[in-house]
Amino acid sequence: MSGQNLTVSCSEGSLGNLHLQLTFLLVLNIFLAIVTILGNKLILVALHHESSLHPPSKLLLRGLATTDLCVGLISQPVCVAFWVSIVVKNWTICRYSRMLRFILGYLLGSVSLLTLTAISVDRLLALLLRLRYRQVVTLKRIYLILAVIWVISTFAAVISLWNNLITTWYGYIGISLCLVISSFSYSIIFWKLRQHQTQSHVQTNAETSPLNVTRYKRAVTSALWLQLALITCYLPYEITDIIYNLKDLTPSVFLAAQCGIILIYLNSALNPILYCWKIAEVRQAVKDTLRKWCC
Repeated sequence: MSGQNLTVSCSEGSLGNLHLQLTFLLVLNIFLAIVTILGNKLILVALHHESSLHPPSKLLLRGLATTDLCVGLISQPVCVAFWVSIVVKNWTICRYSRMLRFILGYLLGSVSLLTLTAISVDRLLALLLRLRYRQVVTLKRIYLILAVIWVISTFAAVISLWNNLITTWYGYIGISLCLVISSFSYSIIFWKLRQHQTQSHVQTNAETSPLNVTRYKRAVTSALWLQLALITCYLPYEITDIIYNLKDLTPSVFLAAQCGIILIYLNSALNPILYCWKIAEVRQAVKDTLRKWCC
């Protein structure tokens, strides 16, 4: 998410003979796109009918699922067009699809990371505010936060057409800040939970409400798994980006970058599985939805 370097050249001389490898990757990408679209569409329908989750928290999950759905519907088809253009040696389409793929990938990657950071802060506020949580974290404010996330991410991605340096530094600074904020949030959460474990029960008074520790732990664990999955899937691409900055683009580095992009797309396909695995309410809603569809 830090730059456009890895796909900077659309010419046979710089890319070499990668037709077989790219054909395999684009077939795999089509399969992942289908899984991503079906999985995230199912999650969105299930979340729409699920009523036990706190609405602002549910809205953040819907925002993340919508972003993943956009990956399958828009970003992955553009990536397929990019790879096909290299295989058939249509360098004009290659250049345009390369540029569009970068903008879309950067935009959606930024939205995913910022949304996951917002989820980590939301979980921290639920623990710290207790009774005041529902008064502070409202649907209106979450809608505003998601709108700001999309505006900032869109600006950072599109500005690369005129000044790639701004996009690059936004990536470096944005990723660092998001990781720091998320790490801080989860560190405070687990520290507070350890304090609760030393008590026989959670004390309540006029300023606090009873905390369902078991349910809260499940919510935190699910959010943390989503965060770790994104970092794991995005890290290989970031490593190849650093490698390119240290040496010239070669076919092997280019191919490694494309494999890294496949892992990024895999993240969008994995998230629905993580929702069902780690969030009992979502899992039940998905079962109910599938039962209605099959009947």
